[in-house]
Amino acid sequence: MVHTAILGAGAWGTAMAVHLARRSPSLASAGESDANSVMLWARDAEQSKALATDRENRKYLPGVRLDPVIRVVATPGEALAQSRLVLLAVPVAALRPLLLQVVGHWAATRPPRFLVWLCKGIETDTGLLPHQIVAQCCPGVNGAALSGPSFAQEIAAGLPVALVAASRSRACIDVVREAAHHSACRIYASGDLIGVELGGALKNVMAIAAGVSDGLGMGNNARAALLTRGLAQIARLGRCLGASPQTFMGLSGLGDLLLTATGDLSRNRQVGMRLAQGESLLSILASLGHVAEGVPAAATALRLAVRHKVDMPITQAVYELLSGTCSPRQALEALLARGSRMESEWVEPLSI
Repeated sequence: MVHTAILGAGAWGTAMAVHLARRSPSLASAGESDANSVMLWARDAEQSKALATDRENRKYLPGVRLDPVIRVVATPGEALAQSRLVLLAVPVAALRPLLLQVVGHWAATRPPRFLVWLCKGIETDTGLLPHQIVAQCCPGVNGAALSGPSFAQEIAAGLPVALVAASRSRACIDVVREAAHHSACRIYASGDLIGVELGGALKNVMAIAAGVSDGLGMGNNARAALLTRGLAQIARLGRCLGASPQTFMGLSGLGDLLLTATGDLSRNRQVGMRLAQGESLLSILASLGHVAEGVPAAATALRLAVRHKVDMPITQAVYELLSGTCSPRQALEALLARGSRMESEWVEPLSI
């Protein structure tokens, strides 16, 4: 049995709770006893009460019923005291404060053995990726990033999805697989934490660019070009940071980029499309109701690119658009005005 605590009851945390709980009824009906136990904690006390009463997350994931096996708890300590696996389902901006809470509760309880974070972004003030934040707050913990092309609504509905668990601990990946690799969810493994996290963060920036292109009616050719060059620029920065280039052709690179830049459920794509239609950024963010990680990630990613002397023109264009220094059309025209260059390293053709 995998006792799991999910800290954070937004759309993602709720969807994962619903997914993990699906293992219990099937095992119980088969006469098995190793069903999952799932505890869900919301950071907002009022939301926690509503979840427990309504058995539905009407704010972030309406229409999805919570299975009876999901226990809504009032405090993180209550969940941590009984859990072998802890999923942190909060945006990157909330990760460090939540980890400090977790460490405080660990002092009074037996620590869970494995920690998994679901956020996709870069910490604004420090430029750190999630695993680096975890290493600072919880040194020595067995942890993993769970990422890949996934919309919360579809996971909650039980539709097929493939995710990647990235960790330096094989034991942690094994526990994630035990808990989550069932029903229509496939879990793949990776040892490249930097690549998986960077791909998950920067695809949000590229999705904003794709949304702008679509919002301006630039067509399918333009979107394909943006995504292809965007992926190349992500991989370029990734290599400088120590990631494997192969990672960016996988679920957390190409897969997540395609989903976020083309799917109608993508918040980052919506930001780009609505900016292209003349709406202000403040108005868009106020009405989304969810965090669009690509907005803060654009500035942080550009700082990383400058520090490592990596050319990332799409990220720069998105940053300038979000900061109000250019219009959507000016941002796209600046990219189109760039000079011609080699797509990849020149290789002499074979003589015949």
